[in-house]
Amino acid sequence: MKKRNNFLIWLSDMVQNTYSFNPNHIFIDTNVLIGAYSGDARFQKDSECLHYLCSLIGKRLYISSLSVAQLISFYQKKKTNQDIINIVHNLQHRFNIIDFTNKDIDCALIETGADIEDNVQYVLARKQKCSIIVTNNFKDYRLLQNIRAVRPDRVRAIPK
Repeated sequence: MKKRNNFLIWLSDMVQNTYSFNPNHIFIDTNVLIGAYSGDARFQKDSECLHYLCSLIGKRLYISSLSVAQLISFYQKKKTNQDIINIVHNLQHRFNIIDFTNKDIDCALIETGADIEDNVQYVLARKQKCSIIVTNNFKDYRLLQNIRAVRPDRVRAIPK
């Protein structure tokens, strides 16, 4: 019972807390990472998006450990292990990788987004006070509050 009460207190703080979102904190969704590292010309906008974001001085870029695992799983049969290792090292160098906890999952399960996995990403972005999520899944983030969803082809609108 005590564990449940602690969770409810934490959840209440998460819901009631008026986050001071940081305009310099940007979260990148898994689908953008997968497109950017695909090498496929159809996803050139994802690659260009990441290059642009990494060029912004003073911005902190975040991805989740869930995204890293999903990217590895997605490319497991499409790329060599060495290619995947190189991609992961690149991600570790370019982005702040956020771990997620059971509390984050519980919080994601009560969010109103259309996709539970996107809810997890949203909770993690909110935890880091990100003001923007860059995603190709715009429709799944439109229901979530306080964070602006931006498509990769629109990141140049993000002020430097």
